[in-house]
Amino acid sequence: MNIQVQARHGELAEATRQKIAEKVVKLGRFVERVSEINVLVELEKADEPAVEVTVVTELKKDFRAEYTSGDLWGCLDQTIDKLEQQMRKFKEKMTDHR
Repeated sequence: MNIQVQARHGELAEATRQKIAEKVVKLGRFVERVSEINVLVELEKADEPAVEVTVVTELKKDFRAEYTSGDLWGCLDQTIDKLEQQMRKFKEKMTDHR
C-alpha cells in the first residue's frame, strides 16, 4: 500500500507526515485490496486547515472525504471517520448482495 502525504500552500514537518501516515494506514483494514492512500493538507488559511483523503482500491470503488476545522488533528480524525463509514457501508452492500 502506497501512502502519499502532501501539503498545499505550506509545508509539513517530517514528523507530522509520519503521524498522518500512521493514522491513515489503519483504513486498509476496512476494505481489501487498497492500493493507495493520498492525503492532501490544505494550509492556505493557517487558522483553518483542510484535510482531504482519497483511498484508491483495486475494486471499482474509490473513497474520498474532506473536512475543514481549526485543528489539523481533529480535521484528520473527522476525515478518517467519514471514510470508515463509507467503507463499512460499501462492505455491507457487497456482503449482503451475495
